Amino acid sequence: MNPTEQTMPLSQDVLARLAEVIEARKAGDPDKSYVARLFHKGTDAILKKIGEEATETVMAAKDGDPQKLVYEVADLWFHSMLALSAFGLKPADVLAELQRREGLSGLEEFAARKLKDRESSGT
Repeated sequence: MNPTEQTMPLSQDVLARLAEVIEARKAGDPDKSYVARLFHKGTDAILKKIGEEATETVMAAKDGDPQKLVYEVADLWFHSMLALSAFGLKPADVLAELQRREGLSGLEEFAARKLKDRESSGT
């Protein structure tokens, strides 16, 4: 049985619990916590890690190994959650944005964003 066929906790619950763990660990001892170590190194270290994980995600997809792809996406999401935390955001903020976009055409969303950017820049 694959994970999507299993009865699983709601994704927002899993993400919320992980966000709580990140918050609890980010000010911890960098010698004892990976999360604390990245936060101690600063935002650039977190962002660099996201770039590495994004590249590994692409490579896993190109390899065509579904389990490896899931593993790498999990790493990418985790490190993205560190970035959210660094900027005072939570997974719920991303989920709310995805919910806002639900039912919108991707092309319509892109056009609306371009229009909003033009209006805010005054051109």
